Amino acid sequence: MQTTYIETQQISFQDFKNQILEDYKLGRISREMSYLGRREVLTGKAKFGIFGDGKELPQLAMAKVFKNGDFRSGYYRDQTFALAVDALSVESFFAQLYADTSVEREPASAGRQMNGHFATRSLNEDGSWKDLMAQKNISSDISPTAGQMPRLLGLAQASKIYKSVKFDGSEKFSNEGNEIAFGTIGDASTAEGHFWETLNAACALQVPMIVSIWDDGYGISVPTMKQRAKADISEMLSGFQRKEGENQGCEIIQVKAWDYPALLDAYARAEHFARTESVPVVVHVIEVTQPQGHSTSGSHERYKNEDRLSWEADFDGLVKFREWILNYSIEIEGNEEIIASIEELDAIDEEAKKKVKAGQKTAWENYQKSLTELAFSVLPLVENLKGKHSEIEEFVNQYNKLVSKAKKDVFHLIRKSLLATRGTQSAERTQLMNKYNEVFEVEKDNYSSHLYSQSQWKAENIKEIKPIYSETSEDVDGRVVVRNNFDKIFEKYPQTLVFGEDAGNIGDVNQGLEGMQEKYGEIRVADTGIREATILGQGIGMAMRGLRPIAEIQYLDYILYCLQGMSDDLATVQYRTKGGQKAPVIIRTRGHRLEGVWHSGSPMAGILNLSKGILVLVPRNLTKAAGFYNTMLQSDDPAVIVECLNGYRLKEKQPDNLGEFTVPVGKIEVTKEGKDVTLVTYGSTWRIVMEAAEELEKLGISAEVIDVQSLIPFDLTHEIAESVKRTNRLVVIDEDVEGGTSAFILQQILEKQKAFRYLDSDPVTIAANDHRPAYASDGDYFSKPSSDDMVERIYALFNEINPQKYPAIF
Repeated sequence: MQTTYIETQQISFQDFKNQILEDYKLGRISREMSYLGRREVLTGKAKFGIFGDGKELPQLAMAKVFKNGDFRSGYYRDQTFALAVDALSVESFFAQLYADTSVEREPASAGRQMNGHFATRSLNEDGSWKDLMAQKNISSDISPTAGQMPRLLGLAQASKIYKSVKFDGSEKFSNEGNEIAFGTIGDASTAEGHFWETLNAACALQVPMIVSIWDDGYGISVPTMKQRAKADISEMLSGFQRKEGENQGCEIIQVKAWDYPALLDAYARAEHFARTESVPVVVHVIEVTQPQGHSTSGSHERYKNEDRLSWEADFDGLVKFREWILNYSIEIEGNEEIIASIEELDAIDEEAKKKVKAGQKTAWENYQKSLTELAFSVLPLVENLKGKHSEIEEFVNQYNKLVSKAKKDVFHLIRKSLLATRGTQSAERTQLMNKYNEVFEVEKDNYSSHLYSQSQWKAENIKEIKPIYSETSEDVDGRVVVRNNFDKIFEKYPQTLVFGEDAGNIGDVNQGLEGMQEKYGEIRVADTGIREATILGQGIGMAMRGLRPIAEIQYLDYILYCLQGMSDDLATVQYRTKGGQKAPVIIRTRGHRLEGVWHSGSPMAGILNLSKGILVLVPRNLTKAAGFYNTMLQSDDPAVIVECLNGYRLKEKQPDNLGEFTVPVGKIEVTKEGKDVTLVTYGSTWRIVMEAAEELEKLGISAEVIDVQSLIPFDLTHEIAESVKRTNRLVVIDEDVEGGTSAFILQQILEKQKAFRYLDSDPVTIAANDHRPAYASDGDYFSKPSSDDMVERIYALFNEINPQKYPAIF
């Protein structure tokens, strides 16, 4: 078992003194970074600044108990902590402020995130895992208030899981589960539901988690008393305090932000509770100051009165720290020992200013050098066009007059020049065009890469293995196919686990996990509370620590509860770190074509539009669903798999190669060939489309039916366009609302695949009514496209073409 800070602090006075002065120096460096960072924004060299001034001391104390293998999930105020654990340098701090796109100079996000958003790189360049136990880990920060909390739960729970789960390579992710997950949050953000849901779940699960609440009394300008039922969050949380002998609840520690010795003690105790007893701890840090206000977008003088501002000046953490150092003395062997004199501290202050200024200067020069190199490679080529077009000289003059130049200005100059010289041919224009293509590819990588995995394990690379059937293959309920496939998965992949509402003891509401908890235990097949946002968060955090979680959201309608986390966190993990982190979660859910407002919605368009970065897989039956699970467990992309809710009791032939067969992503399947019209659909609606296609055959219309299977990615080889090329007509059928998924599919086929070239008739979409489906079978019939709707709409298409052959129905 790892030792804790309390157990290791037997040091000499000299070592004690050195630690104190090192902390003071680091605190001063961080403060000077905040001061200079604000000036860089206000002088126009950076767009926006948000800093951690005032929070230096508690973050220094937190860093002392943060060990290799530990994880942090926080927000944009923790620069001192990041400095203290060597996840940030002065140079990388300013590189992020300037949005430098170099991974080497700005490793947290390569300029994709605004300043204050920190991350360590968990992956090697090829997308493989680093040894996370050999480094201190920061999961990539996000700005949405309290959005970092659900992920924190999963990071902490992973330690508990690793106490009993081992697999080849698991030593890279855990040492017997002794790691702690640290979370940080602003006091006002504890008003968000994600905070309460996460803390509630952590107290129920008893996971090693330390949550630090930085309490400065405001949420931007709104005082704490207007944020919650009680101004004091510790008082509000008193009911969460664990009782002796009970395996529930958490420890709560309140400490002042300016009291250095008390902070060291608070975090030492918090670590001891979390690391040795595996319990969540809340460290409520009160009396935090904010010397420069919330951010560069405003002044805190607008909402803080003179008394408050005066108090903040007096109780600034670094001011009080300096006072404590100067007042400290101890007698050792008859000699009075002090930590430092005023002159020594003044020298440290001055050294900190010089270090920060030097780091800022280096970061700015490196950033400017990349811009200068781009401009120098382009400008001579633009200048060469002056003689070809009179406007070019004016474009160059306008560019040269710019006081501050950015990449966009260089590209604007190139594109204006190419536009002005359109229709002309010359060696000079060709050179400029070639250079544009070259530099654009570089910037495309800088700004648009890694939305999805770019590693050898990306889902698109997983080869198809078809289901194998034999004379002995049984016809079983669809639920049996997916259940037996899960059995093979859990046997094959010890790092795989599933959790959700009713997923464990009863084997999920549709028995797709029947008997799995009994066979594989409560750690790997687990029930959760009714708390979708943190079910997703468990998945994100566990996946960031090398596990392969399947997070079950009981119904597709309920996925709306965790859509914020899907959109803001999971979908952006690889993108916002430029391939530095990944979280290959599989979100398991079920939906489509049932009955009632709350169990048969189809919010697919919202998922598609808000969650780019997550694969969206929509199998038409449970065999296809099983194949997708087998595919995704070989991939490092996250995915949502929507099982057909009305398919669990329908008979399917069970493959002989359970756990092995795969369904490729981005691959459509033609389930019925035809020559007159192409019908495109997915999920449960496919069965009804097949019924309609058979009816159309009787009416003399030969319909080709295509199951898209995968919405993201969509038909990578453009097979649908080939179908439309043969039939010359296209109908998209969907149970989402008008303009929803059908609009997405239509855009992909007509614009991306350019199938409009082959159409002899207007494309048609058949979608559900814009309201939620009404209850019962009649509700489904009148709310979503029925076979009758499909037959009539498609028949009407042919009535327009040939009314003699296809006379009007109505």
